[in-house]
Amino acid sequence: MSAVKLALIQMRSGVDPERNLDDAEALIREAAAAGAKFVLTPETTTLVQKDADQLFQQIHTPEVEPAIVRFADLADSLGIDLLIGSMALKGGASSDGRERAVNRSHLFGPDGALKATYDKIHMFDVALGGGETYSESTNYAPGDRAVLTEAAGGRLGLTICYDVRFAALYRRLAKAGAQMISVPSAFTRPTGRAHWETLLRARAIETGSFILAPAQGGKHEDGRKTWGRSMVIGPWGEIVAAFDHDEPGVLHAEIDLDEVGAARSRIPSLSNDREFTGP
Repeated sequence: MSAVKLALIQMRSGVDPERNLDDAEALIREAAAAGAKFVLTPETTTLVQKDADQLFQQIHTPEVEPAIVRFADLADSLGIDLLIGSMALKGGASSDGRERAVNRSHLFGPDGALKATYDKIHMFDVALGGGETYSESTNYAPGDRAVLTEAAGGRLGLTICYDVRFAALYRRLAKAGAQMISVPSAFTRPTGRAHWETLLRARAIETGSFILAPAQGGKHEDGRKTWGRSMVIGPWGEIVAAFDHDEPGVLHAEIDLDEVGAARSRIPSLSNDREFTGP
C-alpha cells in the first residue's frame, strides 16, 4: 500500500496579501499538526483582487516575492510537501508592451526547496451572462508548458482551475506518469454549481488519477463570489473527501496510490488510443 496523508486548504482570500498569508499559514499548520504530509492550497492563495491597478501595485516579481520565502520556510519547518495552488506574480511586459502577471503554482519540498512551478495555461475569458464577464488574458500571460513533478512519494501533474475543461492536458499528464493531478481553483458560483464536481470526476475517470482540488469559497472582499466545495476524487471517479460548503477549513484525506494502477488496468483507455481521420 502506497498511502499518502494529504490535506486540502479551502480559503476565502481577500485584498490584503499579508492577512492572506497569515490565514494560509494557520490552516497549513493545522493540517500538518493533524498528520498531513502533503498540503495543497487553492488558486490565488495570496491575493484575490479584480481591480487591475491594485493588483499590479500589490504583486511582485518572483525574486522579491516575500510569500515564496515564507512558504518555503513553512514547508521546511513542518517537513511537508506544500503546493501553493497559485500566486499572482509580475511577469514582465508581453509582446504588445502591456505588463502582465502570471498565475503560478509553487511546489515546495519537505526541506523547503522549490521543486516545481507551473503557469496556468488556459485563460478564463468568458461571458457567463447577466453581466458577469471575465477576461483573464487582459492581465495575465498564459503558460505554455505542462509540468510533471514528485510529491509525497508519487508523481504529480500540475494544473490550475480553468485548465480542468481541457481534457487533453490531463491525458498528457497521465500518460507521462501522473498518479495525482492538482486542480487548485477559484471557480465562479454559476460554473461551480453547474460543472465543478462533474468536471473533476470526469478528469479522474478519464485519466485513472487522483484529482486534488482545493478551492476558494464564499464572497470575497473585492466582490467576487467563488464556489468552494474542495474535493479529492479517486481514480475510479469516486469522491474520497469533499466539503459541502464555502467556509475556510482543512479537508483531510488518505489515498492509496496503488489504486491508480488498479484503475488503469481495469479500464486501459490511456493505452487504447487509435489513429483516425476526419472530419
